Amino acid sequence: MSSRSSARLQLVLAALLFSTGGAAIKSSSLTGWQVASFRSGVAALTLLLLVPATRRGWGWRPALVGVAYAATLILFVTANKLTTSANTIFLQATSPVYLLLLGPLFLKEPVRRRDLWVVAAVLAGLLLFFVGTEAPVATAPDPAKGNVLALMSGVCFAVTIAGLRWLSRGTSDVGLATVAIGNLIAFLWGLPFALPVVSATPTDWVVMLYLGAIQIGLAYACLTRGLRRVPALEASLLLMVEPVLNPVWAWLVHGETPSHWALLGGALIIGATAAQAVVQGREETT
Repeated sequence: MSSRSSARLQLVLAALLFSTGGAAIKSSSLTGWQVASFRSGVAALTLLLLVPATRRGWGWRPALVGVAYAATLILFVTANKLTTSANTIFLQATSPVYLLLLGPLFLKEPVRRRDLWVVAAVLAGLLLFFVGTEAPVATAPDPAKGNVLALMSGVCFAVTIAGLRWLSRGTSDVGLATVAIGNLIAFLWGLPFALPVVSATPTDWVVMLYLGAIQIGLAYACLTRGLRRVPALEASLLLMVEPVLNPVWAWLVHGETPSHWALLGGALIIGATAAQAVVQGREETT
């Protein structure tokens, strides 16, 4: 197998592992804070052991961006505990809109006219999530609150991406260190709200180990290796596997079915994001 083919498989594997997060989070009886804290604690340890680059470049700048990433992680988990996995991943995927707004303010990146259609499509998809009222179910007991938290997760993820771009303008790549720092911050941030653990089953701890070591740790190890040999456009499209499969795992494992409006909104958001990646990739290669 060629190195390029191997790298593609690593990126697809990373996306597959990322996509299982929603279903795995819902498989634990622990609270949202407990899952967020313990998951990130295991992830930080795994990344520091498996990915040497995460141990280099620590400082106040990566720590600052790490706070935004930690907030993203916590909000993603707590949103998954309250609303459907589909709603959570699709609403987090609205981050490109906020990133376009943050670019001119913090990165001096102008908003181009062709970017406006992406904003319009994503906002249209976003509005569809709030058409009607979703009935609470066992795996999504408070959809309205969960949707708001998922939106906040998207905002924090946009701040994280903007921060990583800011860091990349320095003399060294500290993106992986930021991921490790962010998980460590999320672990410490959530720990006071996670303790004491009154009741936890062996299944809960197996899920925590999976989420931290495999769904984040191993996935990032595959991601970093795959990105070295695959062009950015191809990588971004391969990673679209995550938001597409995330609701599928929740449906297969928990029988969770998102509303038709949510599926339509998610299709608009993912489609607009993929189209933007294609256009941007073509521009960068010409």
